[in-house]
Order: sequence, then C-alpha cells, then structure tokens
Amino acid sequence: MKKFELPELNYAYDALEPVIDARTMEIHHTKHNQAYVTNLNAALEKHPELEYESLCGLLRDINNVPSDIRQAVINNGGGAHNHKLFWKVMAPVGTTELKGDLKDAIDNAFGSYEKFVEEFSNAAKTRFGSGWAWLVLNADKQLKVMSTANQDSPLMEGFFPLLGLDVWEHAYYLNYQNRRPDYVTEWFKVINWDYVAERFEKGLTK
Repeated sequence: MKKFELPELNYAYDALEPVIDARTMEIHHTKHNQAYVTNLNAALEKHPELEYESLCGLLRDINNVPSDIRQAVINNGGGAHNHKLFWKVMAPVGTTELKGDLKDAIDNAFGSYEKFVEEFSNAAKTRFGSGWAWLVLNADKQLKVMSTANQDSPLMEGFFPLLGLDVWEHAYYLNYQNRRPDYVTEWFKVINWDYVAERFEKGLTK
C-alpha cells in the first residue's frame, strides 16, 4: 500500500520572513502537516484493497472511498494535499513575478491583477472559521476564485488548484493574532508565481 510522506520544503523555515515567521513555518510543517499525513496513512490502512495512483486521484474519486474512512480521507488527505501545494506556491519576497500567459489569463478573467487580488483576498478574509482561498481552473479551463471549508480540496469538486492560501489560525496566529486581513495582504508578497505558472500550464493540458 502507498504510504504518503511529509513533503520537504525547498527553502528554510525563515525564508519567508517577515511575512511568515520561522516558528510558525516550523510548527505548521512538522506538526500540523505531519499530523495530516500520519492520520491519512492510518485511515487507508483500514482498506488495503483500495486502489489509487496518487493523492490527487484519491481526492478526485472521493465518492468511491469507503464510507467508514471517507471523512478521514477528506480531512487528512485534503490537508496533506492542500499543504503540499501551499509550500510550493510560496517563495522568498521578490524572487518571482507574475508575467506571461498566466498574467494575461488573470487580466482577462478578472479585469486586472488588482481586481484578482481584491476577489481572492475577499474569499480569504470572509471564509468563516477555518479553510482556504483558491485560484483554480474549472472544467472549462477558466480561472475562478473560490474558498473551501476546513481541509476540503477543490479536487473533490472537479477543479484544478493553482494557488491556495491557508487561513486556518495556525497558519498566521503567532505573528498576526486575530488580524487575518493583514496576513492575507502580506501573503501576496511571497507568492511563487513561477510555480503557479507551471501549474497553470499543466492544468490547461489535463
């Protein structure tokens, strides 16, 4: 049976400062993300007959996951996949920029980059409780902003996630306390647009 593992970061825990502090990154990665991976593996052990090629495939096919572990897979499989993407869509301040086909697509879909930021930020700020804000491709290969509760994955709704922002309190509380809007505003400084552009190209061909 496939065992999922904690993804490695391609930057140091302090690389995203001052936007996200090193202690938050370390706790988020080694404690929260690790717990999702551990709990996902434990749930899947109950059904060794379950076949899947990847975590993406498992989430896309969530309705065929046995009912006794389905919610555990939604919570922990979603958490594992959401975080795997989250680490990759971030990079140190000033190291990447939005350009090329992705920039054109965002301008066309939302009217301008500024309007995209406004819509995405609103999705993140108004998500009640814990959850995520997303930039996704829908089934028609169109860009869309959405949000999901808890660790629900856009994959379960047939969307291809390009960019995700974690708005669980554990993602920002040490630095920002209850000031989620400040966290959301600052987070745009550490988006890894090069990786998001790679996801965009991949999503167009899927």
